[in-house]
Amino acid sequence: MDELDLLKKDWNKETDTFKNYSDSEIKPMIHKKSSTIVKTLFYISIAELGFWLLAGILPYFLSSTFKEKLDTSYENPLFVVFNTLSYLVILLFIYLLYKSYKAISSTDSSKKLMESILKTRKIIKYYVIFTLSLIFLSIPLSLYFEYNENLEFHQQIVEANTTQMIILYLFAVFIAAVFLILIWLFYRLIYGVLLKRLNQNYDELKKLEI
Repeated sequence: MDELDLLKKDWNKETDTFKNYSDSEIKPMIHKKSSTIVKTLFYISIAELGFWLLAGILPYFLSSTFKEKLDTSYENPLFVVFNTLSYLVILLFIYLLYKSYKAISSTDSSKKLMESILKTRKIIKYYVIFTLSLIFLSIPLSLYFEYNENLEFHQQIVEANTTQMIILYLFAVFIAAVFLILIWLFYRLIYGVLLKRLNQNYDELKKLEI
């Protein structure tokens, strides 16, 4: 039985349990579950920001070679914009999730709760799309920076024949695809499971409103 079947089975059990309660009792339960899910997503996003900060800071202090390369990279405006944009989007994502959590926690209206759930779903969807796009762009940009800043690599590219360039392009595409798949699986595992539970809460609220 796969993960989706398990989730459906678990939700069906909860739905059966809900049949023993009135609508006025079910709504606070869904409200509390939704608030807990968004709060968990908020904490995960903070942990993710912490991870990327450590991934960028620790090698800078632990490796003189990495420090030298990074200092050189920061002389390139494109690298500064790309790097700054990445962190700004994560901070924006955290802020929007926090707003969603506060909105869900403070509302007593089922309609407002449903609107907050829909908004949270969109926030996560756009964030995942942005992150995957950023990773896809980071591979060719890394090659571009290396070409301009590494004289040895620059010379190898200049002297490379057609076959070698094709191999390089294919390798870059392969690396980009591997990273995209790994990150997509991570988001599907972490955010996807929580988002499915949020969707289930939304569907149950919708049934109660009918």
